[in-house]
Amino acid sequence: MSIVTLRPKEECMYDCISLGEIMLRLDPGEGRVRTSREFRAFEGGGEYNVTRGLRRCFGLKTAVVTAFADNEIGRLLEDFILQGGVDTSLIKWVPYDGIGRSVRNGINFTERGFGIRGAVGTSDRANTAVSQLKCGDIDWDYIFGKLGARWLHTGGIFAALSDTTPDVAIEAVKAAKKYGTIVSYDLNYRPSLWNGIGGQKRAQEVNRELAKYVDVMIGNEEDFTACLGFEVEGNDANLKKLDIDGYKAMIKKVMATYTNFKVVATTLRTVKTATINDWGAICCVDGKFYESQKFDSLEILDRVGGGDSFASGLIYGLMTFDDPSLAVNYGAAHGALAMTTPGDTSMATLKEVEKVVSGGGARVVR
Repeated sequence: MSIVTLRPKEECMYDCISLGEIMLRLDPGEGRVRTSREFRAFEGGGEYNVTRGLRRCFGLKTAVVTAFADNEIGRLLEDFILQGGVDTSLIKWVPYDGIGRSVRNGINFTERGFGIRGAVGTSDRANTAVSQLKCGDIDWDYIFGKLGARWLHTGGIFAALSDTTPDVAIEAVKAAKKYGTIVSYDLNYRPSLWNGIGGQKRAQEVNRELAKYVDVMIGNEEDFTACLGFEVEGNDANLKKLDIDGYKAMIKKVMATYTNFKVVATTLRTVKTATINDWGAICCVDGKFYESQKFDSLEILDRVGGGDSFASGLIYGLMTFDDPSLAVNYGAAHGALAMTTPGDTSMATLKEVEKVVSGGGARVVR
């Protein structure tokens, strides 16, 4: 029996669509935001990064459901998305008022960190077009019923954007289930996003409701604790050393509570410095755990988006091979490669991911 039952490819326009916010990332490179005079522009968003990776690295047909203010920044973001090969036809464009009083596009200033100096992100996203989405704004029957999508990916960042986005997320996952579309969800807990709309209590209310419709749940220890209320036993107070047995015990509790989960997956990261991390992942299917290869002392250029690239590799593995062992290894390898290049989104190729999965090294390719 398949781990996840996918809709037939021939009846679906898209392999995967994502629902989430996409911001313009301004990156000072090796410098600091507070002192920089130049920034390099990228696009990025927790949910979008997954479909971007599925398209650009893994060659699947994907689209993004989001909303932009119709101005030059919005069109720049659209251009970035087009360069990544993701379909933009489902974007909702909102008239711009000229100064951003009622609607605008989000900007994220992110510095990568180095050594003992951790990465720092400062977002400027109030009143973004996507945060103002309400139930009924997106025609999900058209997307899942007429166009067809085999997979929907969304997550806790989108759900935390405003008082109305949780309802939109619930509307989306319910429609996906109605048409037989697989749903994955990355908890992606961000305290700063929830603080103004009810804090952790509200985060748990929203995520526990959304979890009822999820097939593949993704998160780390903090995510499962903050969003769903599960604790990990055995880790030290500062999380300097990850206890794999503690993770596994927590995941078993999660899956016993949410019996609709077909797969639960989590990355395993020990931060030694901003540029040296131990990295890996595990996933659980039917009570059995599968561990990826371990990347000890992985050298990192830019850690932002590593977890999203793990998610896209995992989804690709599940969709293509229906094999949890391969899926978790494709996810870990893709996440590791994504953190060797700047920006939120992956620059890796399928050939590179396959090489890492098969144990290939970093010798020069000529």
